[in-house]
Amino acid sequence: QVKIVESGGGTVQSGGSLRLSCTASGTLSSPFEMGWYRRPPGKERERVALIWSHGDTNYGDSVKGRFTISRDYANNTVHLQMNSLKSEDTAVYYCFADPTEFSHRYWGQGAQVTVSS
Repeated sequence: QVKIVESGGGTVQSGGSLRLSCTASGTLSSPFEMGWYRRPPGKERERVALIWSHGDTNYGDSVKGRFTISRDYANNTVHLQMNSLKSEDTAVYYCFADPTEFSHRYWGQGAQVTVSS
């Protein structure tokens, strides 16, 4: 059993910053891949940031240069530092973890991020 717990969501003014955190626990060690997707209101889910066990990262085009994903390997935790936030970043942010390259993907419950203009 794997549990994904997110924290750090909230409301911030346009131009501000927020930091999301996500910890994976249970029957896994050093997940192959972790990251974040988001679902803006009324829109499809979109990729935000990914990080692999070997350290490579990948970002969605809309957040490049503003968001940074990092990983605490000892605690199976990832952080998403979000700077220069815009109203279009308003969404529910979902963290995930893949224990291995071909395993089932586990998702968190979601964290609401609201950016007010």
